[in-house]
Amino acid sequence: MLRALHIRDFVIVDKLELGFAGGFTVLTGETGAGKSLLVDALSLVLGERSDTEWVREGAQKAEISAEFDLSQRPQLREALKAQDLDDGNQLVLRRVLERAGRSRAYVNGRPGTLQQLKEIGESLVDIHGQHMHQSLLRREAQRTLVDGFAGATKLAAGVAQAYRSWQALRAARDSFEKNAASLKREREEVEDQVLELKGLKVSATEWDELDAEHRRLANCAGLIETAQESLSILSEAEATVLGTLRGVTHKLEAAAQIDPALKPSLELVESGRIQLQEAVHALRHYRDRLDIDPQRLSEVESRILALHATARKFRVRPAQLASTLVELEEKLSTLALAGDHEALAKKEAQAKETFTILAKELSTKRAAAAQLLSQRVTQHLQQLSMAGSAIEVCLEALDEPASHGLERIEFMVATHSGGTPRSLGKVASGGELSRISLAIQTVTSQVADVPTLIFDEVDAGIGGGVAEIVGRMMRDLGATRQVMCVTHLPQVAAAANTQWRVFKQESTNGIRSAVQTLSEGERVEEVARMLGGVKITATTRKHAAEMIGTLAG
Repeated sequence: MLRALHIRDFVIVDKLELGFAGGFTVLTGETGAGKSLLVDALSLVLGERSDTEWVREGAQKAEISAEFDLSQRPQLREALKAQDLDDGNQLVLRRVLERAGRSRAYVNGRPGTLQQLKEIGESLVDIHGQHMHQSLLRREAQRTLVDGFAGATKLAAGVAQAYRSWQALRAARDSFEKNAASLKREREEVEDQVLELKGLKVSATEWDELDAEHRRLANCAGLIETAQESLSILSEAEATVLGTLRGVTHKLEAAAQIDPALKPSLELVESGRIQLQEAVHALRHYRDRLDIDPQRLSEVESRILALHATARKFRVRPAQLASTLVELEEKLSTLALAGDHEALAKKEAQAKETFTILAKELSTKRAAAAQLLSQRVTQHLQQLSMAGSAIEVCLEALDEPASHGLERIEFMVATHSGGTPRSLGKVASGGELSRISLAIQTVTSQVADVPTLIFDEVDAGIGGGVAEIVGRMMRDLGATRQVMCVTHLPQVAAAANTQWRVFKQESTNGIRSAVQTLSEGERVEEVARMLGGVKITATTRKHAAEMIGTLAG
C-alpha cells in the first residue's frame, strides 16, 4: 500500500509531500492545476521513461520518492531480501532526473535499475491512464488485457521467447541449405582465428598486468631513488623527521606532567610518529624488493608488441583479445551446429515442440479468461447505462503460429440486445468507449493482486447518472483496495472517502502546483464548484452537500 509520495522540482511542483490512506481518494481541481502530474511523478518512480523537460525550470534535478507498506506483501519482501534490498515492512523507491539527461534509481537507499523499479512497481500499483480507451482499439492491447486477466503474462512472454528460438533455428537451417559452401568457408576462417588466439595464450587480465609491470620496470631506477630519498628524510639523514618527532614527544611528555591538557596533543604526535615509523618499514621493504631487470623489461616489451600486433589484426584493443576469443569460440560453435544439417533439424523440431506445448497451454488459459471476462464486462456495462450491450472476447485461430501464440484476439461489441457483435472500433462512440474501458479496468482490477489502483481521468466522456454509478463502483473497489482517481466529475468526487484539491499558487519562483486535503465543509465547496462552475450559489452548495451525503454515506 502506498503511504507517502515526496516530489521536488518536478514540472511546476517545487516541493510536495503527500500522505496516503486506504479507501477511495479523489484528486480534483481546475484544468491545468497539475492533477495528473502526481500520477506522472508516481509513474516515474515506478520505472517509466523520463524526460529532461520534467525538471522544473531553474532547477538542476527533479527527485521523486514513494514509500510503501509491505506488511501484507510477504512474497515481495522475500524477493527484495534475495537481492539484499529488504528493509522490513517499509519500502522506499526513489528516482532522480538530472537536467543533463541522466536518471538514477534507488531501492531502500541502495542504487538500483529502472527495471527493478518497474518489476517492483508492477506488484504494488496498477495505473489506468486517461487515454487507455484509445489503446483499447489496438488488438495487441486487447491481447495484453486478456493475458493479464488470465494470469498468463509470464506464460505469454515464454511463448514469445520460444517462438523466437524456433524461428532462429529455422532460419539457420534455411541458411545452411542455401549457403552450405559459404558456411564451410566461414567456419574454416573462424577456426583459424580461434587457433591463432589460443596459441597466444592471453588471459582476461594479462594486458592490465603487463601494463602495470612495464611501467614499474621502465621507471625502476626513479622509483628506487624516490624511495631512498623518502627514507633519508624520514629516518636515515642527520636531521630526520622521526628524530625531530621524538624530540617533540619527549618535550610534550615532560610538559604534560605539568599540564595534563597537553595529553591529547601528545597522543596525536605519538600516533603520527608510529605511523611514520610504519611507513619507513614499508618503504625499506619496497626499496629492497625493487630490482632493475633489463632482461625482464625486454620480455615484457616483446609480449606487449605481440599483443598489439594481434589486436590490430583482429581490430580490437589488446585488452579485448581474451573476450574476442570467447566470442569467436561461440561463433564457431554456432557455425559447427549450422554445418550439421541433421543436428540442426533436430534442434529446430525440439524448439517447435517446446513452442507448441507452451502456446497450447496459453490458448487454454486465454479461452477460459475470454469467456469470464466477456461475462463480467457485459454485467458492468448494464450498470453503466449500456443496457442490452454485450462484449465478446473472440479468439480466432491463426493460419500460421505467431510470436504471440496460436490465435488472434479481438474485442467485439453488440450495442443492443440481439445485435450482431462487431469490431469495437467500428461500433463504439467516444462515450461508449470510455464506459467500456472503465468496465474492463474495473473487472481486471478486481482479479489482480495489486493493492493500489490509480485511475487518471478514465471517466472522460461520462456524465449524469452514469457518473454516479462510476463513483459507487470506485468506492466499492476502495473497500478492499487503495483506490485513487483523478476526476472532473462531481458525482465521482462525492463518492470518495478522502478528497484532495490540486491548485496553482504564486510563489517567489513563479506559479507552482499545491495540494490541499479537504475537510467536510471544503469538500462541499469543491464539489459545488465542479457542479456550478464560476458562480456558486446556495442551491449549488445544497446540491453538493446532498450528493456527498448520498454517495459517501
